[in-house]
Amino acid sequence: MRLIRLFPDDSKFRFVRWRWLSFPFSAAISVATIILFLTIGLNFGIDFTGGTLMELQAKNGVADMASVRDKAHGFDAGEVEVQEFGSGGQVSVRFRVQPGGEPAQSALVSKARAAFEADYEVRRVETVGPRVSGELVQSGTLGIVLAIVCVLVYLWFRFELTLAIGAVIGTLHDIVLTVGFFIITREEFNMTSIAAILTIVGYSLNETVVVFDRTRELLRRYKNIPTEELLDISINSTMSRTMMTATTTALSLLALVLFGGQAIQGFANVMLFGVLICTYSAIFVSSPMLIYLGLKTSGRAAADEKAEAQARAAKARA
Repeated sequence: MRLIRLFPDDSKFRFVRWRWLSFPFSAAISVATIILFLTIGLNFGIDFTGGTLMELQAKNGVADMASVRDKAHGFDAGEVEVQEFGSGGQVSVRFRVQPGGEPAQSALVSKARAAFEADYEVRRVETVGPRVSGELVQSGTLGIVLAIVCVLVYLWFRFELTLAIGAVIGTLHDIVLTVGFFIITREEFNMTSIAAILTIVGYSLNETVVVFDRTRELLRRYKNIPTEELLDISINSTMSRTMMTATTTALSLLALVLFGGQAIQGFANVMLFGVLICTYSAIFVSSPMLIYLGLKTSGRAAADEKAEAQARAAKARA
């Protein structure tokens, strides 16, 4: 029985030559993400900003969004976010932290219950105070930083320095573009988003390591071929596995996006984007970056050193 191949085993596609397009594209998106992060910022959820989330279920199965918004804004509670989700009259109402502290927040919840309970069933009420949200911000940031540091340490021992730096650049590239996805789509950034970013870090590292393992193997086998050709061989030889992994993962995430429900909608959206970005990064960013980091076959490096020595000697004699 012949195995399914999403990419030909004998392919000789020149992936690395497309760095003239992928590098400016990734650089432009990364710079735009940093600018948007500093100007617009992320859409932080209640986990990070503090406040109260109420999830309502219309008793008749149809939510009157205009009525819900009018009632929510009538509480004089500052900025209020009202969104419909699902398909059965489900509504989420988010209130920001109230100036009066916990007593004011509890009074707001009681007032909202009284206003909505005639037509809606209150499914969930979640309140996070400013102190707790601040601790969550610190913990989430610390978690991401520690994960990246652990990745750096792992790569340092796993590969030689040049390959390790290339893998780190690819991973950081994927994190930046994922943050850009949050900013552009205004997807709520909460503790689940932290989990999604950490998962993307792991997936990005996995995709890059597969290609770099083959690159390191070919470095021992081919002593004198140009670096571009060696990288193209390593990418082509692992492309079938890369495409199979990315396709099966993306199909699973697509099912979660379409049928998973509101609870995991945000996580599934980010992960689906992350799989696409990580696959692109491993092929068009991390591997071509090795050229600029000075990766060379042993024979080629020795030949270059000899040529440089001869040039210096000729210059000295002149």
